[in-house]
Amino acid sequence: MDPETLSLLLSPDGWALLGALPPYDERLALPMAERLQKEGLDPRLVAGALTQSRLRAQGRAKFADFADGMLFTPAGLEQATRLTVGARHARRYQAAGCTLVADLTCGIGGDAMAMAALGLGVLACDVDELTAAIATVNLRHFPEATVRHADGLTLDLAAEGVDGVFADPARRTAQGRRAHDPAAYTPPLDRVLALRDAVPALGVKVGPAIPHAAVPDDAEAQWVSIDGDVVEAGLWFGPLAPDGPGRTALVVRGQAATVLRGPAPHADAGPVGTYLYEPDGAVIRAGLVGTVADQVRGRLLDATIAYVTSDALVATGAATAYRVLDTMPFGLKRLRTALRERGVGRLTIKKRGTAVVPEQLRKQLDLRGDGEATIVLTRVAGSQQVLLVEPVGTD
Repeated sequence: MDPETLSLLLSPDGWALLGALPPYDERLALPMAERLQKEGLDPRLVAGALTQSRLRAQGRAKFADFADGMLFTPAGLEQATRLTVGARHARRYQAAGCTLVADLTCGIGGDAMAMAALGLGVLACDVDELTAAIATVNLRHFPEATVRHADGLTLDLAAEGVDGVFADPARRTAQGRRAHDPAAYTPPLDRVLALRDAVPALGVKVGPAIPHAAVPDDAEAQWVSIDGDVVEAGLWFGPLAPDGPGRTALVVRGQAATVLRGPAPHADAGPVGTYLYEPDGAVIRAGLVGTVADQVRGRLLDATIAYVTSDALVATGAATAYRVLDTMPFGLKRLRTALRERGVGRLTIKKRGTAVVPEQLRKQLDLRGDGEATIVLTRVAGSQQVLLVEPVGTD
């Protein structure tokens, strides 16, 4: 989006068009664009409105119904915090007693919306003028929020009366590649972390691939997953981390949330048991697989692999449980025979610690039955093995 397109969208005709468009359908976008232009609408407005319609449809995954009244850029939507996660961020500041939070890199305003919705005062800044303008639109219903086109790092936090700081540095390079090195963030992570000397209540959203070595000793580092998708890590300082520093994992599945806290106990490796537990990705990123093993009274399949096995079925929100039906050394003929004997035609393939490509294996197996099965390709005590499993509830 450019400033001219934004101006067109914010005009009375543009906003009315956005509100009148039907739910986005890629197949109908081109015919609709042609029809609207024939009706005399500015082609730039039509293109901008249809782009926003598409982004709003995508944005519902993060913002639910709120997306229908928001404006987006592709990059802004990609980096935006999901509303459910943003609400958890906001509650940290609320619980810490913060009254005015500076969102130094507000983007399209997702986190600022969540904070303002809880009644927190928000000073939202973005160094990009167009992005700040979009955030202003998205925060229009929240009098608690002020948006400023500014470099948030240049704010005089004391003069502004700020008692909480949040930052979500951009994690893409100029070439569009994902930046895993915190020094390559924009702004660099160390510049943001320096602010905790002035405002102890500092929170920073970082990429989930952040190395543990890059996490400051005084931070609570929390990895977050939503329905199996690891969406972020956050660094929380001072009163925003009331339980003190350490590594934690927040696993959200539907309406249920599970928090695991380190340090993880040591877990030995041992033989395959009755059940297999697949730890959630946030648990793995946080280095808390040993905690899952302790919860389920289990052990690792292999010292280097994040699978846990146990003879007990234990309810845990931090892992998915499977019943082990069979186990065998990996071999194409042996596996094909075992699956054909079971009449398997639809196969779910999970893997960890093996170079096997699931789609290639699926073609080589050439299964034709009507049944379903799940196999796990992994190492057990250093040996390549196949586990035939079935999901099992732990409610």
